[in-house]
Amino acid sequence: MKAITFQDVETLAYEDVAEPSIEEATDVIVRVTTAGLCGSDLHPYFGRERGLDVGTVMGHEMVGEVAEVGAEVTDFVVGDRVVAPFTTSCGACFYCRTGLTARCERSQLFGWVQGGVGLHGCQADYVRVPIADGTLVRVPEGLDEAVALLAGDILSTATFGAELACVGSGDTVVVVGCGPVGLLSIRAAFERGAECVIAVDNVPSRLAVAEAFGAQPANFAEEDPSEIVRGFTDGRGADSAIEAVGSPEATRAAADLLRLGGTLAAVGVHTEPHLALSPGEIYDRHLTYSGGRCPARHYMPASLALAVRDEALIGTLISHRLPLSDGIDAYRSFAARESGWTKVVLHPTD
Repeated sequence: MKAITFQDVETLAYEDVAEPSIEEATDVIVRVTTAGLCGSDLHPYFGRERGLDVGTVMGHEMVGEVAEVGAEVTDFVVGDRVVAPFTTSCGACFYCRTGLTARCERSQLFGWVQGGVGLHGCQADYVRVPIADGTLVRVPEGLDEAVALLAGDILSTATFGAELACVGSGDTVVVVGCGPVGLLSIRAAFERGAECVIAVDNVPSRLAVAEAFGAQPANFAEEDPSEIVRGFTDGRGADSAIEAVGSPEATRAAADLLRLGGTLAAVGVHTEPHLALSPGEIYDRHLTYSGGRCPARHYMPASLALAVRDEALIGTLISHRLPLSDGIDAYRSFAARESGWTKVVLHPTD
């Protein structure tokens, strides 16, 4: 089968690899019909996260059709159209029962193989899904596959972030970073009752989409976001901030826009060794800082319901629908943050 594989920093290959097979009785094999290219795929691509084996199939977002079913799988049959979260989950351990499915005792991350151990990714014709009954979710009938795919990662991450930020009715919320996660965080904040969402970025095309999602845009290259935030909050600052970048600069910017007693939720993937806030600042300003890998499987039923309800709006985030064979060029353009590249989906062909 064809797949996009990791070779080295900023070097991928579109090549033939062995098709996956059933290894455990709880596995299924999914024929991938739509795969996502996610911002967190760029961490190994740029070498910010190291250890990935050469030849690892990239990607952790997919929708597809069940092609083969292990003997102990009870919830799925061949032909089912399914979407996967970016990590597998058993659905039965302590962490799964309490909703922290991203930390399932048997969890694996799609697209991470290190030292020969791990799980290949979804940017391929086929993918093996372990503990399928606890991992997969059926796609609602008629829902655009590219929109359904978002529920397995970034739409659920946005919902998780709004919850971590304790967004409530009437709140003023800042979203720092208007990539796909940040844009969906705008929608998630309004879903929880926010009165005003201020979107902070410096890319005009992203800010235009943020405005279409209902946010007040703040281009930090041209204006001071703190003045905008103070104008909406009688000078106090935002009630909460959702940081959707994953950098110390974004953390600092989000914190600076909060009022005393505000909450900062970090949903961007951080690789720096130290927090950009000091314990003293958190103490003195009564701030709450929350973060963590999204337990996407836990949020997927609600995310899919939102996707069905807001399919047209959410679908505007899909900027490129490309064949898998164009994936390497897509990585280059996406990594370079070229104008107009928001969310990319790839379509394998048998």
